[in-house]
Amino acid sequence: MVILFLADGFEEIEALATLDILRRCGVEVMTVSISGQEEVEGAHQLRVQADALFEAIDLSKAEALVLPGGTVGAQNLGKHVALRDALIAAMAGEAQVVGAICAAPTVLGQHGLLAGRRAVCYPGLEDQLIGALPPIDPSALVCEDGQLITGRGPGATIEFAFTLAARFAPEATIRQVRQGMLL
Repeated sequence: MVILFLADGFEEIEALATLDILRRCGVEVMTVSISGQEEVEGAHQLRVQADALFEAIDLSKAEALVLPGGTVGAQNLGKHVALRDALIAAMAGEAQVVGAICAAPTVLGQHGLLAGRRAVCYPGLEDQLIGALPPIDPSALVCEDGQLITGRGPGATIEFAFTLAARFAPEATIRQVRQGMLL
């Protein structure tokens, strides 16, 4: 199961398009609020009902932890101590995929989780990817380094989501979903 974390101020397209594409590909996804309330408000005032609260989930069953961006959303994700601990454990264990897009890779950087790994983020925030290496392709919208998948921003969401989906769904399913979405 993929757990997609929602914090007040999240970037709606990054969260919802990722959720949509993963589910179209048959990947089980749970949206989890870290705000203490099931209803979470995005950066553009879109309100979303999360599937669960952080306090009520079992992270040991997660195959992936996904952080959508949004400046305020990423700041809120970065302040959540239990989420930080989960990310540290995930990055140390190599068993779970960790995905972060836009401003969210800075959360990983602030917690020292990018050292020696290639990552991308929203342009202008690269100095907050503490310890990260630049991507091999400087124009890449998405960067993979082992279990880490990062994306540049809203315009990279579809490729970010399909890159995540490729870790959990058959290639034929990915191809079929892409075709069905006219991509």
